[in-house]
Amino acid sequence: MKILKHPLFIIVCIMAIGIYVSKISHVALPNWVYFYLGDLLCMPFVLSLCLVAVRIIKNDDSLYIPLGPIIALTAFYALYFEWLLPQYNARYTGDIIDVVMYILGSALFYVFQKRLSW
Repeated sequence: MKILKHPLFIIVCIMAIGIYVSKISHVALPNWVYFYLGDLLCMPFVLSLCLVAVRIIKNDDSLYIPLGPIIALTAFYALYFEWLLPQYNARYTGDIIDVVMYILGSALFYVFQKRLSW
């Protein structure tokens, strides 16, 4: 699938893997990288995988994810990870800036998703 080989998707994956590896390796990075960059990268990554799945299922590389489902998935992630999980698991904390990062990531995906076809 073209999306998985696209430079934008590869950059998002490399950045996310770098953050994860540095966290488990105890490499010191600025707090904003650990706390917010992962949330910014989350929605473009998830939505790109959703787009790949839809295109495979429908066997149509010209399909795009409309704004409605993007908003719905972003709202689900925000509510689940920033409101619901913090109530049941001390490992999670609710943060409005994380919600803003999810929204920004989704907006970036919406703007760039048509470029993921070439």
